[in-house]
Amino acid sequence: MRIHLSPSAIRTIVLGAAVLASGVYGVAQVQATTTSPSATSWTVYHGNAASTGVSSALKSVTTSKTAWTSPTLSGEIYGEPLVYSGDVFVATENDTVYALTSTRGAVVWSRHVATAVPSSDLPCGNISPSVGITGTPVIDPSRNEIFVVADEFNGGRPEHVLVGLSTKTGAVELREHVDPPGALTQALLQRTGLNLDGGRVVFGFGGNYGDCASYRGRVVSVKESGSKPAIFTVDNQSGNSQGSVWMGGAAPVVDAKGNVWVSVGNGSVHSSGQAYDDSDSVLELTATGGLKQYFAPSSWASDNASDLDMTTAPVLLGDGQVVLAGKSPIVYLLNGAHLGGIGNQEASLSSVCSNDIDGGSAIVRMTVYLPCLNGPVAIQVMKSPASLSVLWNASVGGGPPIVAAGLVWTVGKDGVLYGLDPATGQIRQQAPIGSVDNDFTTPSVGDGLMLVASSSRVVAFRGVPNS
Repeated sequence: MRIHLSPSAIRTIVLGAAVLASGVYGVAQVQATTTSPSATSWTVYHGNAASTGVSSALKSVTTSKTAWTSPTLSGEIYGEPLVYSGDVFVATENDTVYALTSTRGAVVWSRHVATAVPSSDLPCGNISPSVGITGTPVIDPSRNEIFVVADEFNGGRPEHVLVGLSTKTGAVELREHVDPPGALTQALLQRTGLNLDGGRVVFGFGGNYGDCASYRGRVVSVKESGSKPAIFTVDNQSGNSQGSVWMGGAAPVVDAKGNVWVSVGNGSVHSSGQAYDDSDSVLELTATGGLKQYFAPSSWASDNASDLDMTTAPVLLGDGQVVLAGKSPIVYLLNGAHLGGIGNQEASLSSVCSNDIDGGSAIVRMTVYLPCLNGPVAIQVMKSPASLSVLWNASVGGGPPIVAAGLVWTVGKDGVLYGLDPATGQIRQQAPIGSVDNDFTTPSVGDGLMLVASSSRVVAFRGVPNS
């Protein structure tokens, strides 16, 4: 059944999204790090620790011309641009971090933090010619520090290093090796964005495209000042493997209590007669990787056999419900206080998208804009009775959407930024940004700009700030 809201009602909801998005998961007031981003900053994937993907900073955006385009940077850009203290920050597959002026896109500083790994030295994958920094960085304003995970070629083998840099100068302030003990490092890809949780940096590990060689999905937590990594391991039983934590580039979601939420891809167990392996799931973890609860569909074993990952960042709604989706055509509605283990969803909805649903969503009250690769899907959530319904399916874009200036913004593999009507999904604005190298390009907002990364440049569009 579909729930029909008038276009004006949905637009009203979206225009008030910054206030509404602050009621994230389980409490009326959330930590400052999960509130809607200010007009000047965007310091973490999708704008805040709860990954709501909503900004009220702009009244409108001009896409008829660019405000500026950065110089060509050294390496492909897979992460989302960040904005802080008058600068735009981006990292590349050449293991280089850049600070650009938000006024004109000129390079303030750049720091080459490591030697990137030649793609030919990896057992499989689809990033080339080298793999360096893939996940979106995170900035801690209290420390004036930006954190990245670099894939480093050291002594003929890959290593993964958490690097902290001064946002003012690019000076290196932290280098911490974060590879799990005993891991086959060339089989690991650090694809998720990074997030902050009570003085710790949290992120996920998965495998390279193709799930080759032997790896296990991990959630890693490291103190910002440096520490031995705390690690949660998926598919941890003897003989098991896989269970990637990659989420289409989205960052682990941190709720108001400091708990960490991730989704997990397919594991190596293909029979429900074998022990469950934490795969094909949503997990709630403590800040140091202790498992609190989980959900997996009753079809988890067959999903594993068919490579049907859970690949969205968990969507934490203000009423305590959780929305989860992935490569299967099914969206799940869960009780966040009691995920219930295997097969205990409140509701589900099939045939939502004819392609994968990968990455971060945008959340406006009880409407969720999911990142279907064919184009975003607007889902309406009901609390009582618990239910899901499709409001619309877009046929353009496909990158993880954000909501700003009254529109839903998404980037397509065609290299076009689209602004969609939140009530109908129809195109209201569009602008070419140049070629993109991955399916998960997502915009950001800050300093009066909308920012998008093309293959190796950052493109900025001017916005009118909300008064």
